[in-house]
Amino acid sequence: MEICSLMIDTIRYFGNYANMKANDQHRYASRARVAKALAHPSRLRILDALQSGERCAGDLVAVVGSEAPAVSQHLSVLLNAGLVAQDKRGQFVFYRVTCPCIANFFSCMDAVVTTQAKTLAKLA
Repeated sequence: MEICSLMIDTIRYFGNYANMKANDQHRYASRARVAKALAHPSRLRILDALQSGERCAGDLVAVVGSEAPAVSQHLSVLLNAGLVAQDKRGQFVFYRVTCPCIANFFSCMDAVVTTQAKTLAKLA
């Protein structure tokens, strides 16, 4: 009787462990998708510009300094990652940041860059 109980508990434990592992995998895959969307200077520039409020696609073309099709592709990546949302008004499409905490992430990235620069300067 004790062996059956132990086996059932073991199966439950590993069943829960497998579910936790699957949830972790999904969470890390989702994070990687967002990180990949952030991994381009033009997309970072777009997100930075949107921190002050929504902007139309044409304004973002000027901010990025690229051709409209390239900016459109970058906006599509950000949209698919859930970092921006769009609102169509007539012939114009406006974009906004979906999660204002991205500014905190940018501050964290800046701190990492500054720390790295200081470390490299000490080594030189």
